[in-house]
Amino acid sequence: MSGVVNPERGEAALEIGGEVVALRPSFGALVAAEAELGPLFDLVERAADGKLSLGDMAALFWHCLVDRERMDRETLGEAMLVVGLARLTPVLKAILQQILAGK
Repeated sequence: MSGVVNPERGEAALEIGGEVVALRPSFGALVAAEAELGPLFDLVERAADGKLSLGDMAALFWHCLVDRERMDRETLGEAMLVVGLARLTPVLKAILQQILAGK
């Protein structure tokens, strides 16, 4: 799904290695993330308090990744390190806003 992000579906764009991948916080993705990370409200609170770990962020992004067939979870995590927290933060913010406000 390189380069195709649909904000009307609540998707956020993440550029990895020159390609744009879409992250969509769908119901299924958020249920899977919650099963792994705990309640979403706790996740949002940890993020607001600056206590969200890189592992938490990688897990949330992985579950929201629209086209998981293009990369595995470890590749996503390594790519996130290359991208850096400064560029990941707006993507995280967009996903958290979708969690809190909906579409």
